[in-house]
Amino acid sequence: MSVMVVRKKAMRKWEKLPGRNTFCCDGRIMMARQKGIFYLTLFLILGTCALFFAFECRYLAVQLSPAIPVFAIVLFLFAMAMLLRTSFSDPGVIPRALPDEAAFIEMEIEATNGTVPQGQRPPPRIKNFQINNQIVKLKYCYTCKIFRPPRASHCSICDNCVERFDHHCPWVGNCVGKRNYRYFYLFILSLSLLTIYIFTFNIVYVALKSLKIGFLNTLKETPGTYLSPPHGAYLPFRPLCPVVGLTGFHTFLVALNQTTNEDIKGAWTGKNRVQNPYSHGNIVKNCCEVLCGPLPPSVLDRRGILQQEESGAQGDSSTRGPSTQEPGAPEKSSTQEPGAPEKSSTQEPGATQVLGALAVGSTREGSSSPTRQSAVPMLPLSPTGMPEETQPSAVELPAQTRDDGPTEH
Repeated sequence: MSVMVVRKKAMRKWEKLPGRNTFCCDGRIMMARQKGIFYLTLFLILGTCALFFAFECRYLAVQLSPAIPVFAIVLFLFAMAMLLRTSFSDPGVIPRALPDEAAFIEMEIEATNGTVPQGQRPPPRIKNFQINNQIVKLKYCYTCKIFRPPRASHCSICDNCVERFDHHCPWVGNCVGKRNYRYFYLFILSLSLLTIYIFTFNIVYVALKSLKIGFLNTLKETPGTYLSPPHGAYLPFRPLCPVVGLTGFHTFLVALNQTTNEDIKGAWTGKNRVQNPYSHGNIVKNCCEVLCGPLPPSVLDRRGILQQEESGAQGDSSTRGPSTQEPGAPEKSSTQEPGAPEKSSTQEPGATQVLGALAVGSTREGSSSPTRQSAVPMLPLSPTGMPEETQPSAVELPAQTRDDGPTEH
């Protein structure tokens, strides 16, 4: 005989999170699934800096100052650190509503909007929220089953609602939101400085070498500057030149305490000319709030533990005494009396009973068998353990030997 044994398997919450994100290092790294352009970003930065350090830096360190490669290394390491911090962090994903919470929200919406006649479009699911004496609309997300907080939006690529959503950046392979916007801004700012720095000293290198061996000979000796001015910059560096303009655009947004999503949609510059309720009216205060304000913790709890139940069969020979049954003889219960009603097979605890008992916490330690309910009513048992119907008594014994005569009424 075997019983069903339930084992609890520990599982991290990131393994069951919805959305289109990928996780690495046991949930510590969170990225979007489309990471091809992110790898291209790494290749462009690493390739360009490798050419600069291999050819120009050695000559400039000797001819001008050894501080030139040192400062370039500092900018390079800082830009790479900000890129990885932006790409590997949670941008501020809002958890989806649980089934009970979603049902409660649906009941609230139905109670507010009332019954909608068939054929008519239901009213939009919007709540009004007041911020700095201005009404801000909270929109309902049909995917996450929640009313999104102010400035939050649903990313169609990652399939998640992100708090203070700015945009989805394929170059960093992640969404840019409340929890990683400052690192994104510092990344593009440091990358712009690194771009200008390498471009400037590339021109200085070509000018110094041209004075000695000529311009054409300089291009032949240094493959890293083959596409240098006046022909252009490094070939791998050309796609990164627009990052300087991108830095200027985000500097403008930070000064206004505005997001890219709000700027594209014209949330505060539309027909109504509604003022931005999140702006402090001061550039310094806006920059301090966006770049130096407190960083909220992640609400996903990606590395939290989820307990999952697994059932399996296991022999119960350890709970029974040695069997005296003959080999090949049919198995019988040791407590069953001759003539007693045959016991139903449902008396043994099944997998459903054990799982249900664990789910509600009704299983008590030390009990020999869980409480069961059978569809067939059980006969009451006497103190001797036999059904009262079949238990012989002193009064009934002589009555069984009499002849059945006519019944008198």
